[in-house]
Amino acid sequence: MGEGAPVWITRARPGALATADRVAALGFTPLVDPLLTVEALDVEFDLSHVAALAFTSLNGVEAFARLSDVRGLPVFAVGRATAKAAEAAGFASVVSADGDVEDLGRLIASSASGLVVWAGAKEPAGDLVGLLRGHGVMARDVAVYETTERAPSAGTLAHLDGPLTALLHSPRAARALATILRERPAPGLRALCLSEAVAAPLVGLKELGSVAFAPRPDESALLDMLSA
Repeated sequence: MGEGAPVWITRARPGALATADRVAALGFTPLVDPLLTVEALDVEFDLSHVAALAFTSLNGVEAFARLSDVRGLPVFAVGRATAKAAEAAGFASVVSADGDVEDLGRLIASSASGLVVWAGAKEPAGDLVGLLRGHGVMARDVAVYETTERAPSAGTLAHLDGPLTALLHSPRAARALATILRERPAPGLRALCLSEAVAAPLVGLKELGSVAFAPRPDESALLDMLSA
C-alpha cells in the first residue's frame, strides 16, 4: 500500500483517535469513522471484598475510572494498551497478559487470590468470568459501558469504490462491517483485523477484497500489516 493511502479507522472513540495518530505517523491517511460508539453506564458497585480488577479494553478502564475513585486494587489487563490506560488512570499495580481474553484468564488464575471483578461491556465479546471460574477463581463482572453500532458517513462509503484498508479491533465492528458490505460490496477493500476472532465475521465474505489478522492481538502487530 502506497504512502498516503486511506486507512479506515473503525474502532470507537477515543481509541480511534490514538490509532489515527499512529496511522498518520506511518505515512497513511486515516479516515476516522467509527462503526461503534461507547457510552459509560451509571452504575453502582461494591468493591469492599474484591481482591483485584480485570480490564479487557481501554473503554473499560475509562468507564470504571469515571465511576469509582478506587485505585489501590491490583489490575490485570488484557494487553499493553489497556495496561497503559490503567496506569494513566492512577492504578499503581498493573500486570498485562499481552494477549487475548484466554491469556488474561490464565494470567489471573496463576496469581490471583480472592474475588476478581471484571469491569467491561454490557455485551462483552468474551466470557472472562466463565474462564476464571473454570480455573477455580472467584469472579464476577460489572458492566461499566455499553457499545452501540453506528452507520458510516456517505464520504466513507464512497471510499469503498476504490482501494481502501479498514482496521478492525473487535468482532462486533467486524460484524457491523460485514452487514454493510452485503449491501455495499467493496472488492477493493482490505480488512486487517486485530485477531483471528475479530476476523471471523469477515472470513469467506465475497463482498470484500481480502481479510487478514495480526499474528498477535496487539495494535503494533496490526499496524505492521499496513505496509505488507
